[in-house]
Amino acid sequence: MDDLGRFIHDLDTGSTAWDIWALVGCLVIAFAICWLSGRRRKADSIWYGRALFDGVLFPLLALAFTYTAKLVVGEYHAVPLLRIVVPVLAALAGIRLVARVFTVVFPSSALARLVELLISWVAWAAAALWILGLLPVVMEEMEKIQFSFGKSNINLLSIVQGVLSTSFVLALALWVSAALEQKVLRDTVTDLSLRKVAANAIRAVLLLLGVLFALSAVGVDLTALSVLGGALGVGLGFGLQKLAANYVSGFVILFERSLRIGDTVRVDNFEGVVVDIKTRYTLIRSLGGRESVVPNEKLITERIENLSLADPRVLLTTQVAVSYDADPQQVKQILLDAATGAPRVLVTPGPSVQLKAFGADGLEFVLAFWIEDPQNGQGGVISDVNFRVLAALRAAGIDIPYPQRVVHVHSQGLPLTDSRSSPREAS
Repeated sequence: MDDLGRFIHDLDTGSTAWDIWALVGCLVIAFAICWLSGRRRKADSIWYGRALFDGVLFPLLALAFTYTAKLVVGEYHAVPLLRIVVPVLAALAGIRLVARVFTVVFPSSALARLVELLISWVAWAAAALWILGLLPVVMEEMEKIQFSFGKSNINLLSIVQGVLSTSFVLALALWVSAALEQKVLRDTVTDLSLRKVAANAIRAVLLLLGVLFALSAVGVDLTALSVLGGALGVGLGFGLQKLAANYVSGFVILFERSLRIGDTVRVDNFEGVVVDIKTRYTLIRSLGGRESVVPNEKLITERIENLSLADPRVLLTTQVAVSYDADPQQVKQILLDAATGAPRVLVTPGPSVQLKAFGADGLEFVLAFWIEDPQNGQGGVISDVNFRVLAALRAAGIDIPYPQRVVHVHSQGLPLTDSRSSPREAS
């Protein structure tokens, strides 16, 4: 008698009440344990999920209790319902494991959602075949489907088992790496950049070990992979030099801490804040909202201005020209007062004024002042200082000269004369 016929026969025996009560008891006990242990859980936990029953712990506990009840109660009564619930809970536990881990590790990845959907389809299909008693038949037919790769033969069943085992091992590796990052790195490593590179390194090592373990579990000879890996390494070394240089430069930047997340930098006249340091590139966002993707090799081999390293103070300058009739000392004091009164200008070190040159149109002064928050922009504070300087000069009656030209008029019998006029007087 097949499993489906056995299930129908067991339903007619009249012992279904024991089956139902055993199942209800197992589910209640599993939920009670989750509720008692998860009252102080973190939001969106892998073990407990957003609610207590949509994490990994509830289906695992329910599966363990249900399977135990199936063995114990099955000695005395028929348990058709428990035999159905066991594969359902097993499929649910696998789906929840992949779903919760991928949601925490890759919260906004479309590829992660696709992998989760594929795993769900395969798990529910396997559970349905298990319940109907068709799983051994399907596995036997899949084993008969052979594929040839050179001198090696592989069947469809091995491929499916390899994909499933690899997905399971990778989910566990991602879970362990996320747990290490949250429990260990967050408390021991205070620097955000070092924490990020440590998390990436741990995740890469665990994923590599997980893939090797999964391939070894399904019978893949890893010695062949070592030869293939050596050949691929040589090819990558010649063909992907730039890409490899960017990845190496990314790790160098994170280890040396020459650039850190939150630093204000200037690269090729593009100034902004470092918002993220990837293994291949660095993302810089300007105050205007534009983002620049800079390859890490460029940050290593070229000159980069880091405005946030030792001293955040930045010196800014603006130039002012006044009439030759103005008192230079009065102009100097006006410029100092205008800069000192600006909100973001530092008092220590204070502003300074220099008489730069005797220009063609007037005296040229340079007003220099310091700020300590360049991440908030420099154009605004320069504009504020210029407005204050212009208002102060006009209030003092000091002219800012127009561009002037000298015109020589020479006629027969008349001496050489010159006249100076503004553009409005010239004809």
